Amino acid sequence: MVPEQSRVLQINCKNGYVLDALNPIVGVGIDDDSDALEIARQRYADFQFFSDLGSIPEQVFDYIILTSVTMEQYDIQELFCRLQPSCNSSTRIVVDSYSYLWEPVLRVTQKLKLRRPTNFKNWISRKDLHNFLYLAGFETVTTYRHTLLPKYIPLLSSLLNTVLIHVPLLRLFCLHHIAIARPLLSSFAKSGVNPELVEGADRTPKGYLVSVVIPCKNEKGNVEAAVQRCPQMGKKTEIIFVEGGSQDGTLEEIKRVAQKYPEKNIRFFTQKGKGKGDAVRKGFAESTGDILMILDADLTVPPEELPKFAQALVDGKGELINGSRLVYGMESGAMRFLNVLANFFFSVLFSWLLNQRLKDTLCGTKVLFRSDYNKIAKNRHYFGNFDPFGDFDLLFGAAKLNLKIIDMPIHYKSRRYGSTQIRRFLHGWILLGMSFLAMRKLKFR
Repeated sequence: MVPEQSRVLQINCKNGYVLDALNPIVGVGIDDDSDALEIARQRYADFQFFSDLGSIPEQVFDYIILTSVTMEQYDIQELFCRLQPSCNSSTRIVVDSYSYLWEPVLRVTQKLKLRRPTNFKNWISRKDLHNFLYLAGFETVTTYRHTLLPKYIPLLSSLLNTVLIHVPLLRLFCLHHIAIARPLLSSFAKSGVNPELVEGADRTPKGYLVSVVIPCKNEKGNVEAAVQRCPQMGKKTEIIFVEGGSQDGTLEEIKRVAQKYPEKNIRFFTQKGKGKGDAVRKGFAESTGDILMILDADLTVPPEELPKFAQALVDGKGELINGSRLVYGMESGAMRFLNVLANFFFSVLFSWLLNQRLKDTLCGTKVLFRSDYNKIAKNRHYFGNFDPFGDFDLLFGAAKLNLKIIDMPIHYKSRRYGSTQIRRFLHGWILLGMSFLAMRKLKFR
């Protein structure tokens, strides 16, 4: 959940072994156990350790981990509020607590000195935890349950803690309940946090440069319409075509249109690799915008709806805005029945895989900040360069980094020119294979 080389603050750090395991670039631990802190300072001289949250130097962290803190804290809401000065808009709060079903076991093992002492004051529900976070200016992004067998037994521990924790009824008996939250942008204004700590303090589309990347192959008849219909957003909007070896003169059409509309800030490139995913990565690499958008060249997603994506992004509604074609009614012929079924299947599968609700995983239009895309790209080695489409590279990468993914309903139109590049059954098997890879990396790790 926490990438290496992050800036990490852990509350209830004990002797610092978790901080060390995370390999942070900045590590700060807090604990009220003076003996444990002394051991931590001796073992991990590269980190800083304090006895109270108010003692730490003013700085911002990427991750703040609260280990069993809510179970011992007198005022949970006050504690969460005190975290605000250590956050920016990208900070993630990781709250780890125990399930109430384990209370008898935990108390007995504690008396038998099989686990370290913990003063269990509070056993709060997940809904109550989400409410505490919200009252303090945070929003829950996702939740996890983990650990059916806290004592290591070869083979049995792997089966229970890797596989069976995902079985619907058994997962209710997991020991660990983990919630990951992010700051609400409105909380910065109310808390008096330095606006320089908030990425994109303007928080309106006019404060940003926008890049619209349009991968295209054999889309000659859609090029000019895409340019004409793409709205101007932010301080400046650039349109980037990435052409993929067309046979119908698409590249020549892009050049003609770029000359015809110089005011539109059109740029174009020819991809060296294959597939939409390669084209998207090429376009993002060549772009200059703060906000990155993908628009399919078939124009089945109306370009006129792109400003809604930008507004949702800068309003902080989500960090990856994902187009959803399955809310509004579609134009006749826009999507075949088998495609509708496949979309429904993959939406259920991906909602489970990513621990965030998604109604449409296969819509090509996705929008995010460059800063978040750079984090996904930096962490791409975790999954590997496995995605020929580009959509799942972003979805899996965002979920791995606990970015907030939110659906944006769009009006799905039928294609006006050319034919689809999708090979339904072949691509369906490829998608299924990528889903199994994500399952192994995200669930059964």
